[in-house]
Amino acid sequence: METKEDIHVLMVAFSSQGHINPMLRLANRLITSKNNLHVTLATTELARHRFLSSSSTTTASAHSVVKIRFEFFSDGLPLDYDRKSNLDHFMDSLAAAGPANLSAIIQRNHHVEFNCVITNPFIPWAADVSAAHGIPCAMLWIQPCALYSIYYRFYNILNPFPTVKNPDLPADLPGLPLLKTEDLPSFVLPSNHFSVFPKLFDGMFQTMGKFKWVLVNSFEELEKDVIGSMSEIHRVMPVGPLVPPELLGEDRADDAVGVVDMWKSDDDCIGWLDQQGACSVIYVSFGSIVVLSEEQMQSVATGLKKSARPRSGPSE
Repeated sequence: METKEDIHVLMVAFSSQGHINPMLRLANRLITSKNNLHVTLATTELARHRFLSSSSTTTASAHSVVKIRFEFFSDGLPLDYDRKSNLDHFMDSLAAAGPANLSAIIQRNHHVEFNCVITNPFIPWAADVSAAHGIPCAMLWIQPCALYSIYYRFYNILNPFPTVKNPDLPADLPGLPLLKTEDLPSFVLPSNHFSVFPKLFDGMFQTMGKFKWVLVNSFEELEKDVIGSMSEIHRVMPVGPLVPPELLGEDRADDAVGVVDMWKSDDDCIGWLDQQGACSVIYVSFGSIVVLSEEQMQSVATGLKKSARPRSGPSE
């Protein structure tokens, strides 16, 4: 039975496996830290469709073990729409339809008084919805604080970065070593031609004042200096590492969260991997959003081929 002392957190996640799973791990930490804390996670109908299509047993564990209540809302597009090939239109549609639909979820749960909203980078408009309902809002940055610092300082023009006229200019940022061009993420380089993310980040990082806290997937011992430098700008709180337990040398059986799978896993490669030497295989993943051009794919393939590491797939 819930009481007035109960704490309710509404998490709003982008419909991507790499965004939802860190949210679930943070939710688990919050729930296990306080018996009277409850979490509702809201994401799009597309995510629900993919959960069901994947037939994932770990999805069930996320519902039952972690005791998270899920809510789903429309991004304004039909489920069969090709969001990956039309990313610009997808993000515009999500930004147009999302606020009203998220607000409807809050209103529909009128019996619950949400104490905080936690969102992630691709849906910054959740902060405006939170403000409209008088709820403080936090941003969960799912990457290290170093990347957050680079993007924040670049999009707010706080420090010099490489330019078209000076493409080799190093970035000298507080709390970080001197960063050469090859050390920087491609989104801040003058050679970047990806239209969606720079536009999205530009609007987001210039309006970070809407968030009361920025939660970063890191910890003090790893990034003390850069966390300290960003904390001078606004309140940054390390909440990581929000990663699978096996990466920390822990038993996966102790992982109360499990993993939400949005695609059916293909285990055909396991037999081949078992035959390779330890630390001999390179795994490359660009996530579920980025679409590479033929030229980019060829460059990656050439680099992997020249690495002389074991490989398996269509190329063989």
